[in-house]
Amino acid sequence: MKIGSPHCAQVDRVTSRQLLDQQVVEDKVEKLLQQQMALSSRHGRLGTLLDRAEESGIAEKDVQPFEAAPLAYEKRADASGGLKAIRRLMGMGDKAPQRKMALAYAPQSASRGQEAMSDRADRLFSKVTLSLKDIEQEQKTRIDSLTAGASEATDAIMTILARTGVKVTADEVAATAPVTGDDDAIGGPFVEPETTEAFDTSLIELDTALARLEGVRSQAKKLPFNNPSPASDITSTFGNRLDPFLGRLALHAGIDFRAATGTRIVATAPGIVITAGKTGGYGNMVEIDHGSSVTTRYAHLSTILVNVGDKITTGEAIGRSGSTGRSTGPHLHYEVRLNGEAVDPMRFLTAGIKLSHYIN
Repeated sequence: MKIGSPHCAQVDRVTSRQLLDQQVVEDKVEKLLQQQMALSSRHGRLGTLLDRAEESGIAEKDVQPFEAAPLAYEKRADASGGLKAIRRLMGMGDKAPQRKMALAYAPQSASRGQEAMSDRADRLFSKVTLSLKDIEQEQKTRIDSLTAGASEATDAIMTILARTGVKVTADEVAATAPVTGDDDAIGGPFVEPETTEAFDTSLIELDTALARLEGVRSQAKKLPFNNPSPASDITSTFGNRLDPFLGRLALHAGIDFRAATGTRIVATAPGIVITAGKTGGYGNMVEIDHGSSVTTRYAHLSTILVNVGDKITTGEAIGRSGSTGRSTGPHLHYEVRLNGEAVDPMRFLTAGIKLSHYIN
């Protein structure tokens, strides 16, 4: 074949077109690969938030962000497989030089084949793009669902707490968030976060919702929502009743549990022991400060197992039931006090049952 001949010029045109088309395909592949890597990165960042959501009880264990949609894994496979297919189709990779040589020696058939491959590549590009968009939408849907779930759980917990008379404010919830550095040694002008993408915004919203939920759950776990003597029946409720010694109306400031002498009595929430000893008509009594102006009292004990200043955990034994003090027989007298005033402990026991879905 002579240089400058019409046939040679045709080969050059076909080869140039093939190289140009290949460059266009490579650019598209590069963009799709970048998008795929971005989605993988997002999946990793979302995984951390999913772990927190599981711990907070708003996401089922072992549920991954794509398992909610059965076809999602197939879509990811379509995306990865589609990219590889495009590269193979266009002769990209180690075999590209041999393909160019083949095109040069068969210009007419190559031209027709190149046109067919371009159409094929366009179809594959469309399929990959749709698959990646579907994955992105599934991630966004999952994030929105978790954010809504966290907000609903937070609102439910705060509503239940409010009915007990304990109010957890947004400031108290924020105060439970981890803080780094010295609050008295920070500053600078306010600058909006360096994030503009919708996905990043969604992650921030989910992170904020989870932080609020974690904060209010942490506050709820500090309050006396558990039973001090789970196996015992309640024999006397809170409110006015005939005094068993004087026979006239008097306020019963707590509830009584029938408990044989020696029955194990446990703390209903974590706190610090502020009283542990004989206390007037209470007999042997333990009083625990739980914070948020809430204290609990455990009276008529036969034995006290703690000392003033001890840090107590929920469910820890603090004494054994008895009939010391102003008592007609072995039982536990249990009180909850809010701002120093006695309130009905049943509010907290009932709330504890309702909260078990959110804080256990």
